[in-house]
Amino acid sequence: FTSAPSTNRCAKMADETIVKQPGPLKSFLAGGGGGICLVLVGHPLDTIKVRIQAMEVVAGKAPQYSGMIDCAKQIVAKQGVQGLYSGMAAPLAGVAPMYALCFLGYGFGKQLFCDADAFENLKLHQIGMAGAFSSLFTTPILGPGERLKCVLQVQAMDGYKGVKYNGYKELVTGLYKEGGAMGIARGSGITLVRDGVASFFYFSTYEFLKKKMTPQGEKGPSVLGTFMAGGFAGIANWCSMLPIDTVKSRYQVAPEGKYSGVYAVFKDILAKEGPRGFYKGLTPVVVRAFPANAACFAGYEFVSSMLTKAGLE
Repeated sequence: FTSAPSTNRCAKMADETIVKQPGPLKSFLAGGGGGICLVLVGHPLDTIKVRIQAMEVVAGKAPQYSGMIDCAKQIVAKQGVQGLYSGMAAPLAGVAPMYALCFLGYGFGKQLFCDADAFENLKLHQIGMAGAFSSLFTTPILGPGERLKCVLQVQAMDGYKGVKYNGYKELVTGLYKEGGAMGIARGSGITLVRDGVASFFYFSTYEFLKKKMTPQGEKGPSVLGTFMAGGFAGIANWCSMLPIDTVKSRYQVAPEGKYSGVYAVFKDILAKEGPRGFYKGLTPVVVRAFPANAACFAGYEFVSSMLTKAGLE
């Protein structure tokens, strides 16, 4: 009888190519490293995105920005290159714990929603639900952080009628006096919806492409493969959530009392700008999404590999 040893060898070879999913602590630490890489690469284009999204269109009047390049030129002309990094302190300070929590939540989501063979057989609906679950871990940080970041990013715009703040301490104090704790957390609900949708497509796209770009017999893709998978995952992430993000940004930067809620923002954009109004900022989003998220997943995988060498599973 010679088939049994052959079968055992095949089973052993199959087991060796199966990538063990990282544990919670490893996901937490590697996610923090990936998040820092993402912000450093992508924040300038995020500033442009928010400026374009917050720009109001008045009938018969030329818009303040004709496009992404024009917006960047105006920012640099008025504020210098540092203007592109306006509001970066909040996401940079919060991004390490936020992405750490994001990947930690994704790890717990895998345990809740994914079968044992979900990643080998690409059960994308299960992987997507695990990704969406991660938004529950990030919104408590990201919701207020997005509010602060967006206000600082738009207050240098022509026609801005709100109070202008000199730094985060003055901003937090001012928003608290204006609307209490809810004033600081304005838009957190729609941030949760936005990130749930986005993370569904983010992680399912990454795992799909990562699997497809992994050579037969290997446990993972090359560095280039990781960059490509992460970059396209970032594009899927943003294209799926941009309409929600546009409503969120407009709501978070509006003067207190202008809108009764996010539905009022939705109706206002639809009435004044039509469906295309929800996709404002698409060009800088797509341009930013690829390199920023390629850097994120490359950073994540690098830190994860270092932790594996250190003995952390």
